Amino acid sequence: MNTITAAITAVGAYVPDFVLSNKVLETMVDTNDEWITTRTGIKERRILKDADKGTSYLAIKAAQDLIAKANIDPLEIDMIIMATATPDMMVASTGVYVATEIGATNAFSYDLQAACSSFLYGMSTAAAYVQSGRYKKVLLIGADKMSSIVDYTDRTTCIIFGDGAGAVLFEPNYEGLGLQDEYLRSDGVGRDFLKIPAGGSLIPASEETVKNRQHNIMQDGKTVFKYAVTNMADASELVLKRNNLTNEDVNWLVPHQANKRIIDATAGRMNLEDSKVLMNIERYGNTTSGTLPLVLADFEHLLKKGDNVIFAAFGGGFTWGSIYLKWAYDKK
Repeated sequence: MNTITAAITAVGAYVPDFVLSNKVLETMVDTNDEWITTRTGIKERRILKDADKGTSYLAIKAAQDLIAKANIDPLEIDMIIMATATPDMMVASTGVYVATEIGATNAFSYDLQAACSSFLYGMSTAAAYVQSGRYKKVLLIGADKMSSIVDYTDRTTCIIFGDGAGAVLFEPNYEGLGLQDEYLRSDGVGRDFLKIPAGGSLIPASEETVKNRQHNIMQDGKTVFKYAVTNMADASELVLKRNNLTNEDVNWLVPHQANKRIIDATAGRMNLEDSKVLMNIERYGNTTSGTLPLVLADFEHLLKKGDNVIFAAFGGGFTWGSIYLKWAYDKK
């Protein structure tokens, strides 16, 4: 029996229509386009304005895009992993609702939350299910409605985040393509530096927590930046060394789109030329769980069968890591 590897065989994506540009943000908080662009690389981000639509809406749209492009029957999907930091609601899984809404009624589903590393961790999980031989089609969705947790009076966070979703399908491969290696890590030291303080079991929602804006995302930007630069770069470099890869062997870097300076530092550590670094941060900002699949969707036309692709991410908690994957198809 041939060894089973888990390969990405299809990609889908969705971003809302409304564009929140740096120029518009200038009218909302004390900031300006030059300051934002210089420090983050972001020019605009997409926002889901509909008050009655949550992260599930973004996820459903991305999944439907993948299903339509790949021409697959939703009933053939075995399981769905919903990577998100902004579920529709507590307790009731967003992934379960998404599975039902897209017609994947033969699939079981659950949510996976590791902040901005959620999709990266989800790749590892999806691949493991496929490599076990137990499941044939695993749909991994990364989606976040970050605008629902952003305080638009806080210029340190509101300039960074946007809304969006992407999805990939993992299937068995017998040519040695797909996920090759991973280095995933976490460290609880990050708990106080990037968080939403209230709304969980530690500090339940109350009139006071709402008044104090404790249900919005808060971060110590300098500390998060320092850890992100070091750990994303370290993880990516380690994966290269462990697999005897040089910068010449790497075709593409797919980094989490949090800050252009973090991406540049990671690419620099890997000694990669700019043309190999895939970025769309200027158009979407940080969509958290949605960044990695949105990059794949935007640049799918460049990816060729057999390409060596390195993924890297860093998120709150702290969570981080890198994955080495061999691309499995040429876009038709």
